[in-house]
Amino acid sequence: MSKESSETIRPGKAPWRGRLHEIIFEADTPMGKAFDVALLLVIFISVLAVMLESVSEIRKDHEHALHVVDWVITVLFTMEYIARIISIKRPRAYVFSFFGMVDLLSILPTYLSLFMSGVHLLSIIRIVRLLRIFRVFKLVRFLGEASQLSHALKASRAKIIVFIGSVSILVVILGTIMFIVEGGENGFTSIPRSIYWAVVTLTTVGYGDIAPHTVLGQGIAAFVMILGYGIIAVPTGIVTAEMTQQGGYKKTSTQVCPYCSAEDHDNDALYCKKCGGKL
Repeated sequence: MSKESSETIRPGKAPWRGRLHEIIFEADTPMGKAFDVALLLVIFISVLAVMLESVSEIRKDHEHALHVVDWVITVLFTMEYIARIISIKRPRAYVFSFFGMVDLLSILPTYLSLFMSGVHLLSIIRIVRLLRIFRVFKLVRFLGEASQLSHALKASRAKIIVFIGSVSILVVILGTIMFIVEGGENGFTSIPRSIYWAVVTLTTVGYGDIAPHTVLGQGIAAFVMILGYGIIAVPTGIVTAEMTQQGGYKKTSTQVCPYCSAEDHDNDALYCKKCGGKL
């Protein structure tokens, strides 16, 4: 193992940096959990403020107050983002990680609103930051289950692509048939519009904005509806089979690597499984 990867943040070397990392990135300590709970509360307030601003009546009466709240929270998030970069040994790893990108995107809209109107409403992306709630309240098991589902989807993507391709061909055929059978006088004015009907019917959504009027068309519609129930179960079975092959869930801790910001380490792990840095 290289000297750089085995090096750790020792209290004697940079105590404030190690302490800052422990508070910001860890959820096992009282200070770390308090920080994350406070962060989640601020995120919730921020998202609520953005949603309230979209209501014209509320915006008319409280526009200035909501504007102040947005800027205060943006400044707090900016300070937090800078603190995260400072506290980690390899800032680039955090900046380009999933949460690093989300943290950056959560503050950019407010600053961009100085140059482009309406952009600050994109701050609603801050709601994605609520995913940290899994770490804060030790719901790491659910993160493991989500990871297992993600791996299952990746493993079965070829089958799912074939399935979607087959369904796409099917709706084109069904849409064309209905265009011929029903015609424009019954609302099927073109093949694309008929394909739209086929998608809505096959997925059993059934908006009702387009409906067949002829006996033959209604018979085809009934067949498509029944077919839809069978088709819906196919991707579920594909993913379930992949998840079964992957086996059970392995317990992980809330440790975050101080070098590369990697998570999902085993409870007894001493070194990061991604970069080799000491935890």
